[in-house]
Amino acid sequence: MSTPEIIVTAFLMGAAGSLHCLGMCGPLALSLPLPQQDMAGRLKGGLLYNAGRITTYTVLGLVLGSFGEVLLRSEWQRGLSIGIGLLLLLYLFGGQKRLEGAGATAKPFLKLRSALGGLFQKHNYASVFSIGLLNGLLPCGTVYLALLTSFMTGSVLKGGLFLAFFGMGTLPAMLLMVFWGAALGPMVRTRLRRLAPVALGLMGLLLVLRGMNLGIPYLSPRFAEATAGGVGCH
Repeated sequence: MSTPEIIVTAFLMGAAGSLHCLGMCGPLALSLPLPQQDMAGRLKGGLLYNAGRITTYTVLGLVLGSFGEVLLRSEWQRGLSIGIGLLLLLYLFGGQKRLEGAGATAKPFLKLRSALGGLFQKHNYASVFSIGLLNGLLPCGTVYLALLTSFMTGSVLKGGLFLAFFGMGTLPAMLLMVFWGAALGPMVRTRLRRLAPVALGLMGLLLVLRGMNLGIPYLSPRFAEATAGGVGCH
């Protein structure tokens, strides 16, 4: 996967997943302990909170990309792309509740939620940034799928780049929640969340299409075949 393809795919996956984030992380973003509630304070707090999330995503992407670089053979990428696309489609048909529910009850995540609770008692921007850092570790099926895709890149840098742009794709919706989430109301947030399966379903189909190696730029680019002397470039 080339760098432009990584950027476009990751941003679109993040944008699609952000509709899901409005329902899952919206209440958390609405209750950030901002020391200032004016527009400038909300902007600073919103940017710090999301910078924390994107930082965590990027570090996780670097880690998963490094594993992919060691373990992944280039000829496996087509199958993995199709597999991740199918996983995304299965996730939409009921798997998300089981996946996120299992994570939410795990002991490390219970400790994480406790740490978040302590940070919400401190009304300063350092706490807001720290909340963002920890929020990036909370169980989320969309993030799990993005992590799988970063592993599939088979590169430390590409894995980190994928998660960074995935996080940036979620940024507009999450900033909207910090500024005007209360005004949107729960009914509007629920309606936006219902659009998430459509967007994520399209993302799953695109991943399957990509793995079919049809030679269509950005949609289904050709994978370089491994040569007898080594692994081909891609």
